[in-house]
Amino acid sequence: MATKNKTEVTEFVLLGLSSRPEIQPVIFGVILIMYLMAVLGNTLLVLVACSDPRLQTPMYFLLSQLSLIDISLTTITIPQMLVHTLSVNRSISYNRCMTQLFFFMAVGSMEVYLLGVMAYDRYVAICDPLRYSAIVSHSLCLRITLTSWMVVSLNSLLYSVLVTRLTFCGNKVTHFFCDITPLLKLSCTRPVLNEMLIFTEGVAVVGSPFFFIWGSYVRIGIAMAHIHSFAALKKALSTCSSHILVVLLLFGTLARMYLKPSSSYDLDQDRQVAIFYTLISPMLNPLIYSLRNQDVKGALWRLFRKLHTSDWLSDKE
Repeated sequence: MATKNKTEVTEFVLLGLSSRPEIQPVIFGVILIMYLMAVLGNTLLVLVACSDPRLQTPMYFLLSQLSLIDISLTTITIPQMLVHTLSVNRSISYNRCMTQLFFFMAVGSMEVYLLGVMAYDRYVAICDPLRYSAIVSHSLCLRITLTSWMVVSLNSLLYSVLVTRLTFCGNKVTHFFCDITPLLKLSCTRPVLNEMLIFTEGVAVVGSPFFFIWGSYVRIGIAMAHIHSFAALKKALSTCSSHILVVLLLFGTLARMYLKPSSSYDLDQDRQVAIFYTLISPMLNPLIYSLRNQDVKGALWRLFRKLHTSDWLSDKE
């Protein structure tokens, strides 16, 4: 086995999605449009959930938190990528890279926890609707959200500190942001401790919400099997379908990206898959939750009508 040359790394070079200069303007235009759609769509959902009195429920509080997470996730990674796409200098300082890694892992993990809390919300709404308001409250959701932030922040800090202890043999990162997998690939020695943590502590911390979601939907499925009214069954399916779709999209991508040893990473393929959960999924989430939700569609219509009426009155004056 060839010995890698150790170097003191003070900055990393992010290679981006592609090294072909002729397609960089196309990549820039497509990514910019998708980024703006993701930010505007999620911002609109937050505004609607916060301003419409009919959406002042724990479910829509959690949905607004999910939209804020999606805005943060894309903003942590995509603006830097856009700048590097049209720039000759694609370097990022060591400290900025580690900071980006910390915030990306914390925010990405928080999305998983929020989906777990939303699954519990749907479970209570379908399986125990008469006691829903007594069990699921705004204060409960707020406490769970704050606790989840503490857990994912400590988890992200642990991984970030371990990455800083690695010795890197090179500084060219085959990615468009500082993610843990391409950084582990640059390590001069196999990062056994990091890999062990990903498959043990990482699975426990990030995987536990998945099993919680799975358990919630098993109970929901059992409850739905005893529903004899077609209208009630249709309403229950409508309540869960958007959440299930988002869960499948997110967890499928995360499993594909992270649950494998570093020796089997295909970085060229992984950075293309990463676009899905850093940009495409945040862009699709507002569409999934708004197009399949009559309450959100009604709130959007009332908001647009209110804005239109305000503009008409100001023009008249």
